[in-house]
Amino acid sequence: MIFENDFLDAAAFIVLLIPSIIAHEVAHGTVALRLGDPTARDAGRLTLNPIPHIDPFGSVILPGLLALAGSTIFGWAKPVPVVPRYFRNPTEGMAITALAGPATNLVLAVITGRVVLQVLDLHGTALRAVFFFGLLNAVLAVFNLLPIPPLDGSRLLPLVLTPNGRRMYAQVEQYGFLILFALVFVWRDGLGRMMREPINLALRVAGL
Repeated sequence: MIFENDFLDAAAFIVLLIPSIIAHEVAHGTVALRLGDPTARDAGRLTLNPIPHIDPFGSVILPGLLALAGSTIFGWAKPVPVVPRYFRNPTEGMAITALAGPATNLVLAVITGRVVLQVLDLHGTALRAVFFFGLLNAVLAVFNLLPIPPLDGSRLLPLVLTPNGRRMYAQVEQYGFLILFALVFVWRDGLGRMMREPINLALRVAGL
């Protein structure tokens, strides 16, 4: 906990989550633009202004309610639009664009652990908030690499699948959200065990 108050903890979580997921989405759009896709730029999504990115339910209401309930925290921003046909190689372009989001969260965790916490003499609530920001970004980096649509890891799998495998995987994609919700809310203990070591590795890299 950051504060000794459930409401304040939920509010603090949202305040820390929003810039983390915004940076994640802007990274997708920026890399897509570098690879030839101007869609996110033209939609006004290459900005750190939170308003174009916030999904009222996924960014505020759901994570806030889950935080208040002491349950597994889950949330998202509006996905940045990406059009694969702009890429020279659509499969590789989508994979690189997808990887930019988790990479950005890991960089934020590293900056938090190896720069901010080393330079600033923080105590009490400020120390807990900054540490939790780094922890949150390390978790986001690992979680988004799960190979489940619509998470970023699902865009990496086509790199190693055969054409037939890609077609089969595309058929599963429509059920991705259902699978994801089942993992987060039904099989959360198993998901936690599966993610524990990758998260610990990310934390060690970040110096947290």
